[in-house]
Amino acid sequence: MNYIGKILPIDGYYICSNGSFPVNYAISLTHLYQPLIGMQAIMLYQTLMHDEALQDEADAQTHHTLMNYLNIPLDEIYEARLKLEGIGLLKTYEDKDEKQTTYIYMLQPPFAPERFFQDAMLSQLLYHHIGEQKYTSLRHRFSKKTLPLSSARNITASFNDVYQTYSPTMENIVPISNNDEKQGPELIELDFSWIEQMLKQRMIPTKRVLTGYNKRIMQQMMVLYDLEPMEIEKSVLWALTEENELDTEEFKQACHDLFNGKNHGSSVQLMRKIEKSRPDQQVEKPTTKEEQLIHELEHISPKQLLADLSSGNRASEQDMKVIREVMVAQGLPAPVMNVLIHYVLLQSNMKLSKAYLEKIASHWSRANLTSAKEAMAFAKKEKQRYQNQNGTKTKQPYRGRTYNTEKKEVVPDWFKDRKKQQASPVASNSIDVAKEKQAMANFLEKFAREQNK
Repeated sequence: MNYIGKILPIDGYYICSNGSFPVNYAISLTHLYQPLIGMQAIMLYQTLMHDEALQDEADAQTHHTLMNYLNIPLDEIYEARLKLEGIGLLKTYEDKDEKQTTYIYMLQPPFAPERFFQDAMLSQLLYHHIGEQKYTSLRHRFSKKTLPLSSARNITASFNDVYQTYSPTMENIVPISNNDEKQGPELIELDFSWIEQMLKQRMIPTKRVLTGYNKRIMQQMMVLYDLEPMEIEKSVLWALTEENELDTEEFKQACHDLFNGKNHGSSVQLMRKIEKSRPDQQVEKPTTKEEQLIHELEHISPKQLLADLSSGNRASEQDMKVIREVMVAQGLPAPVMNVLIHYVLLQSNMKLSKAYLEKIASHWSRANLTSAKEAMAFAKKEKQRYQNQNGTKTKQPYRGRTYNTEKKEVVPDWFKDRKKQQASPVASNSIDVAKEKQAMANFLEKFAREQNK
């Protein structure tokens, strides 16, 4: 990946921290984060962290200083910065003016070791990177020790027993921010409306399943294993306990099994995302109506598509159930499902027929379509082929009526053979009569000569 020119040596930067660092942050960075993002990213993080205390608030430092500190090129510094941002250890802000471009690097405190293993996504990534044996050893070492408190008596003095209280004014109250919820990688919000509808249909209490903690785990597993919303829904049903609560370990295992089923046992590894276009090229915007439609079908949800096709009305529960069942059964991605819904509605006078939907979905599933553009091209090709076949069948009768006014009688072979057999004796009889006439003429001529004598 070419990152040359993303930042310049003369670009300045400031450093700040968002909250306090845990006591054993160095252990987290070395043994937990470093296997995921590499040594250069950890070096950049620690350099920025220690450089914060030495910076001059008046003047920004330049990135040329970082190049000297780390002894690596600027494009590698930029790549290490991206890794820190992606894993949730750094936030970057850009400030441009006429003279200089300045960046503000806000360091995010790493998880303490015990909190690291409570984050489903990061702990699963570490498991895949270092293996089961080392992962189990680290988790056991950093897990909190459970003390035998059940048999002991709590004799702790309360606040009122020790201190005298007073009523503080609002000016004395300082709000305390909880940074734990904001720690970790930033993820795209997941639409939980489908899961809520599915749970309500099965009479499962949604508030017990879709807690804040469970929602974050669902988001993390969706990003970690690149799963579709329907696959998350299937994993939720698999991991529900008898008390209608989500077993998070079972849920993570179900997501991992679905990933293995789709990718044939491929390993999960953090790697830089490959951009389809070069960094110096701008992404082309859709210009034609067809390109705009494909772009819309790539980014919209099936539920929103139905609502848009219904003039903004809410999609019915029955239609959503049909789409959900077909999508799960055939494993179609959301963009391909959007094209399928659009195609079926146009072909069946805006009626969503489940039988028709299932028939085409099974065909498209075997074709391994992955994007809206592929599905659109495949649908056009199949429709054209059907029209060509249908057209050759209907044109032949019209040709006959237009150019050929005589009707040909269809005569079976057995009838032809019988006619031949009937015709052959007639022909032989005619030959015998001629011979008889000739013989009779010869006989009369001979008889006349003998009478003259």
